Amino acid sequence: MRDALNTPPADDLKPLRVLVTSYRSNPFVGGQGIYVRALTRALKSAGCEVSVASGPPYPELDEGIGLIKLPSLDLFAEDNAMLALRPRHLFNKADRVEWLAHNTGAFGEMFSFAHRLDAFLNTDGHRFDVVHDNQTLAPAMVAVDRKLPVLTTLHHPIAIDRDFAVAGADKWWKRALVKRWHSFVDKQARAGRALPRFLGVSEAARISYAARCGIDPARVTVSLNGVDHDIFSPDASVERDRDHIMTIASADVPIKGLDVLIDALALLKGKGRTPRLTVVGSLRDGPTRTALKRTGLMEQVDFVSGLSTEELVALYRRCSVFVSASRFEGFGLPAAEAMACAAPVIVSDGGALPEVAGDAGIVTPAKKPDALCKALDKVLGDDQLRADMSANCLARAQSEFRWDKHAEASIALYREALKSRQNTGADAP
Repeated sequence: MRDALNTPPADDLKPLRVLVTSYRSNPFVGGQGIYVRALTRALKSAGCEVSVASGPPYPELDEGIGLIKLPSLDLFAEDNAMLALRPRHLFNKADRVEWLAHNTGAFGEMFSFAHRLDAFLNTDGHRFDVVHDNQTLAPAMVAVDRKLPVLTTLHHPIAIDRDFAVAGADKWWKRALVKRWHSFVDKQARAGRALPRFLGVSEAARISYAARCGIDPARVTVSLNGVDHDIFSPDASVERDRDHIMTIASADVPIKGLDVLIDALALLKGKGRTPRLTVVGSLRDGPTRTALKRTGLMEQVDFVSGLSTEELVALYRRCSVFVSASRFEGFGLPAAEAMACAAPVIVSDGGALPEVAGDAGIVTPAKKPDALCKALDKVLGDDQLRADMSANCLARAQSEFRWDKHAEASIALYREALKSRQNTGADAP
């Protein structure tokens, strides 16, 4: 593995024209828009001229960062997506790809976006020096790389989500639908093997992409994600609740490990400890509701959704401990945000979570409710331990989760790619 590269010498520093690309960039859900806004802000602060090309939903960007909208067919908003096809779409490859994928149960937005981006750069590529792509991993991105050097951020392979979703489906036809929806996974892997350079947000991301997609790990530079410390910060005037656990999880998505946390709470209840759990997420009719009723924990667990950033920060500041029991995370931004707010954290050993927690938090084996129960019992019952963990988590967050470091690593890779292309006349992986 290559470490994040050092900043180039001052005489090599001219403003780079960076196009950050993302096939969808919802500013509030899923993390894509959050990453795009944070990365572009840091690149701009480092002196780059930054633009963003995105499909809908579009990101919220800082002043001075241009947004280039590459509209999709937005078929999820259609009452009948099958009838959304128009004659003009037949002559546009991106439109055909999107319509066919959507109406056959697959997800193909990243592929149609890459075609639109390639077409845009055919006429406007001269406006930029490099492309920094947010995990589109579509075959057309290889064509984009022939026009401008492409650096791809890797978060975690969606193949892992697919496998957990397939395993969690209780009927054959549900498994078939899940597999069809995720049919893009193998195409992304092939595109990844053909692309030359990557920025992994963790060592776990680097290793998992090598294992799942065959991406050469030597092409992946690791730089941890950052946290906005102006927003996610402690408040000494806020007293932490007693016996209050917080987590962020989609209720019935197996990879997030909420089932493990609920089983751990049931074990705690058997020991006579009944902490309150706040889940940032929505409770639906499904396995989680069934488990809460089975364990008698329904009154002990609150689900909240649609929170503002301020409300989320308030929860981080008040909880006794933040828990991430995920079976895999490519980074684990909620745990990092909680640490930046000085919350003690307990995480599983799923993916990058041990890299996030470091020595400041407690790491338990994924899928082991008994180990999580033991850790919770220890932390909730020891005031001094929680105080020590709080201080250590804050110090680690402020030291390690910095967007300026992430931008520096990116810029070094841009310059390396440009120098390679200048010296050889073509890009060398």
